[in-house]
Amino acid sequence: MIAEPEIPTEFHLPQETETHFSSDTDFEDFDGKTFNPIKVKDSSGKKIKKALGEKGKSGNGAKSATGMNRMNGHHQQNGGVENMMLFEVVKLGKSAMQSVVDDWIESYKHDRDIALLDLINFFIQCSGCKGVVTAEMFRHMQNSEIIRKMTEEFDEDSGDYPLTMPGPQWKKFKSSFCEFISVLVRQCQYSIIYDEYMMDTVISLLTGLSDSQVRAFRHTSTLAAMKLMTALVNVALNLSINMDNTQRQYETERNKIIGKRANDRLELLLQKRKELQENQDEIENMMNAIFKGVFVHRYRDAISEIRAVCIEEIGVWMKMYSDAFLNDSYLKYVGWTMHDKQGEVRLKCLIALQGLYYNRELIPKLELFTSRFKDRIVSMTLDKEYEVAVQAIKLLTLVLQLFSHRESDSDEVGVKRKGRQSPNAKLIKTLVFFFLESELHEHAAYLVDSMWDCAPDLLKDWECMASLLLEEPLNGEEVLTDRQESALVEIMLCTIRQTVECHPPVGRGSGRKVLTAKEKKAQLDDRTRVTEQFSSVLPQLLAKYAIDAEKVTNLLQLPLFFDLEIYTTGRLEKHLDSLLKQLKDIVEKHVDTEVLEACSKTYHALCNDEYTIFNRVDISRSQLIDELVDKFSHMLEDFLQEDEELDEDDAYQVLSTLKRITAFHNAHDLTRWDLFGSNYKLLKIGTENGDMPEQIVVHALQCTHYVILWNLATVSEGSSTKEELIMLRKQMRAFCQICQRYLTNVNTAVKEQAFTILCDILMIFSHQIMTGGREVLEPLVYTPDSCLQSELLSFILDHVFIDQDEDGHSTDGHQDDEAGKIEALHKRRNLLAAFCKLIVYNVVDMNTAADIFKQYMKYYNDYGDIIKETMSKCRQTDKIQCAKTLILSLQQLFSELDQDIGLNFDRTSPSFSGVKELARRFSLTFGLDQLKTREAVAMLHKDGIDFAFKEPNVNGEGYPAVNLAFLDILSEFSSKLLRQDKRTLYVYLEKFMSEQITLHREDVWLPLISYRNSLLTGDDDTMSVVSGISNKGSSVRSKKTKPATGKRKLPEAEESNDGSWINREHSLQSPLMTQSPQLTSTIMREPKRLRPEEESYMGVYQMPQHHQPPVDYNSQMSWLIAQRQQEEARQQERAAMNYVKLRSNLQHAIRRGTGLMEDDEEPIVEDVMMSSEGRIEDLNEGMDFDTIDIDLPPSKNRRERNELKPDFFDPASIMDDSVLGVSMF
Repeated sequence: MIAEPEIPTEFHLPQETETHFSSDTDFEDFDGKTFNPIKVKDSSGKKIKKALGEKGKSGNGAKSATGMNRMNGHHQQNGGVENMMLFEVVKLGKSAMQSVVDDWIESYKHDRDIALLDLINFFIQCSGCKGVVTAEMFRHMQNSEIIRKMTEEFDEDSGDYPLTMPGPQWKKFKSSFCEFISVLVRQCQYSIIYDEYMMDTVISLLTGLSDSQVRAFRHTSTLAAMKLMTALVNVALNLSINMDNTQRQYETERNKIIGKRANDRLELLLQKRKELQENQDEIENMMNAIFKGVFVHRYRDAISEIRAVCIEEIGVWMKMYSDAFLNDSYLKYVGWTMHDKQGEVRLKCLIALQGLYYNRELIPKLELFTSRFKDRIVSMTLDKEYEVAVQAIKLLTLVLQLFSHRESDSDEVGVKRKGRQSPNAKLIKTLVFFFLESELHEHAAYLVDSMWDCAPDLLKDWECMASLLLEEPLNGEEVLTDRQESALVEIMLCTIRQTVECHPPVGRGSGRKVLTAKEKKAQLDDRTRVTEQFSSVLPQLLAKYAIDAEKVTNLLQLPLFFDLEIYTTGRLEKHLDSLLKQLKDIVEKHVDTEVLEACSKTYHALCNDEYTIFNRVDISRSQLIDELVDKFSHMLEDFLQEDEELDEDDAYQVLSTLKRITAFHNAHDLTRWDLFGSNYKLLKIGTENGDMPEQIVVHALQCTHYVILWNLATVSEGSSTKEELIMLRKQMRAFCQICQRYLTNVNTAVKEQAFTILCDILMIFSHQIMTGGREVLEPLVYTPDSCLQSELLSFILDHVFIDQDEDGHSTDGHQDDEAGKIEALHKRRNLLAAFCKLIVYNVVDMNTAADIFKQYMKYYNDYGDIIKETMSKCRQTDKIQCAKTLILSLQQLFSELDQDIGLNFDRTSPSFSGVKELARRFSLTFGLDQLKTREAVAMLHKDGIDFAFKEPNVNGEGYPAVNLAFLDILSEFSSKLLRQDKRTLYVYLEKFMSEQITLHREDVWLPLISYRNSLLTGDDDTMSVVSGISNKGSSVRSKKTKPATGKRKLPEAEESNDGSWINREHSLQSPLMTQSPQLTSTIMREPKRLRPEEESYMGVYQMPQHHQPPVDYNSQMSWLIAQRQQEEARQQERAAMNYVKLRSNLQHAIRRGTGLMEDDEEPIVEDVMMSSEGRIEDLNEGMDFDTIDIDLPPSKNRRERNELKPDFFDPASIMDDSVLGVSMF
């Protein structure tokens, strides 16, 4: 056995004087003073002592000398290429490792010194060292000197080395490195590893490197040594098997009679056994050297990765060669390391132990270890590292299963115990106790799922669970409490559900997996076993817990997982009758909604016409409904008698019966009982008197709702008559009117129920009811009027957008309870979602969403996701109308701000800043594609400008409009405008401003100034000429060497009196270049005219038509078109006048003298128009000659631009002349 000197072993190893090492430091003294080489035995049993310096002298004689000379020459000169070759091949990992090793073996057979030197450099380079071991160093230096030399050449600045380097090229390096070592030993196991040269050198090198202070050397060499040890363990195992086979053959041959005995075979087998024994001794010596030279020191290394490598590999050794390694001498290292401070190392310990405990044959060798370290493993279930705790639980589960199987094997001598006396009874009780005491959550499904893989037999022992619930406890056995019985019923239901459905609960797993044929068969078998087990037990359980609502609710779900055909094929009809009888009794005893709904679902599952039990169950259900409806009708007549006060007992009887009917009407079609009349009468009297009990009204509304839906399902089948459609239409509209009246009820629960049902009815009977080829249902379409829409919106504002503390009435007195608050919030979110659904599907006007959108910031945490999704869906439906709704919500908030604070509010106040922040959030929802939202954003600005100037100041025109501050809010959307739309909006804004307004600079006018600047920001087109004059002129003058003195400046063109921003532009032309094209701003150009072949493109950019006539679009967009035409006409006239004035002034200046072009004078016109063609092109680069930015190829010039297709986002390109000539303002 391979072990430390102080540990007794099974192998007959040499005594201390014959071992490879006299101590753990026999390899070398790293101070360089001593070197104790590896000692191995030759075939004659003599010890051979070799140092690295002597290796070149043995083996090949003269050939070795020749090889060493070749190393000194060729190898040193090209050492960089030769040494990198093996490392690079392994690093790339593209070639098969088998061929790489075979090539190295061929090289070793040719010249083992050069090949071994390559292998040494391979380990050095795998450590990240740039140094190279030369042939001279290999021949004359000790290991310690070589390592010291390599340490000096090691670059430790980065701290990274191949095993830890990031990046894809190093990702697979570790696996390739380990595979290389494994394949190397496997290919050399029959000859080379026994040549007393290669392995001695490699082990000596790795041992020395593993004791280095350089982390890279230590980590890489330890990994290599451990993988080398694993490969040697595999070789030793194969040798042990071959020795056993040889010994068995030898014994067989020797036991033959003398006449039949083959002596040559005996001698051959004896010689083979002797060779195998010698090889095994050598392998043992190598493993001893690695274990005591590397493992014993490195399993407690300061680096956790090195410790983890050691523990991982010793687990492999014990599992692979258990006869040699699975004993306490090696197990103790794993036990000690379980106390490691790093979770990674502790995790490796547990995984290594799991590999051992999986094999039952190894359990006897693990008993002492289990008793010694069991407490530590149990404590690791509470480890701070979750993965360690999980693996500890898995390990303990394995231990439990192994030892429990041993106990069950001993019990198999007697009769196998079942039910309450089975071995699982105690474990099931423990599971229930854990579920109740852990208090982590109340969901048993996740507890069952966590144990599904490790304890399926326990979880599927339903016979034991049923016995614990039904049978009386044995003598001295503790009785289950009511809480424990409820937990056991829930766990039993969860195990049955997961058995039949074959998928984990929500949040566990990535969806439903596709079952294999074997899994499907197991699923069917389990379902059959569940049905057979509980068909007789379930009626008994229902009878025992009939009055316990919680237990009954869970038990009633069991038939949903039955194979109902078993009732017929197994002749179990009597058990079905017992189940139906218990169901009827439960319906009569309970008024709890959950219990009644569970009964209704059970009847629905049993009433399946695919099974032969349908008639039996249908008769039972019909009898039950008949009794309930008759009882309800008689009690309702007595209850609604005039001139009598409402009796509480009668009210309770009516309510309990109505609850039962409503619960069944949810899952069953009760149309033939005609429940609409009685319920409508009850609701109508309730609206007239106003004293109807709250719960009666709530359930009557719900029951009537079910009546309407079941009638709709009937007529939707296509076999209905016109009279049935008219009747359903009358019932639906009458019921909607009743619900509308109950929206103003004093009881919150009644109002919430009426609101929810109204939203559902309006959604179901909207115009979408005709989709899918159901045009016959058109008479049923119901569109709410403005009054109903207003009432629904008012309900939302009053009951949804409220503070948490104000909602105490809807939490049933538990407003201080956190769970109650969450439940109330969930209810409010459902109410808001129901109304937003009406907005999204155009059931109510989109304008009603303005009151919802304006709450986005205030109630962002509670309803932000719902409101944002509503905005998105509204924008997909109608971009322009959605934009109008957004600006309307901001206008409403601004108006409320005026009412609360007054007209002269501070624009830096939190209230105003909040509105502005909301506008910024709205702006972000338009996205980055300005072309898609162009019309919507433009209409938003138009509505905002109209609102800002809608109400003039009472003091006169010289004072700001009442809503002028709204422009500050509107400026948040300016960044979403295209440049050409900014110009058009600027012109539209100027219509509301007089010349005196443009001169004001007081604070009250700052919103206007800010908004104007936002429309000017980034508009290069409108300022192209002016900026080009100033910039180019200054740049030209700066290049002159002489000062420009005595310049004659041109007179400035007169500006028009309207003070328009557009009129600040001037179009100038040099008299010296009369043939040059006139340079104008884009707003002076004629509108584009489509070529005849392009007329087919007209009207391409159309807005989606959602119940809106086409005229609406023209009216919405005409302001952009009309303003552009008016603006261009004015600019053409002003451009002509400016050009005439400029030309006359320039001619007059030229006639004044000929010195204008002399060197000491520089004409200003050259600043404006330049005198070279190249400068004109430079000026043109800063100007935009088109209405939008178009990415042109570099070869396109201005003339070629005219041949391009028109801008279909330009209103001028999609409207004809008749539209362009009409002003809509």
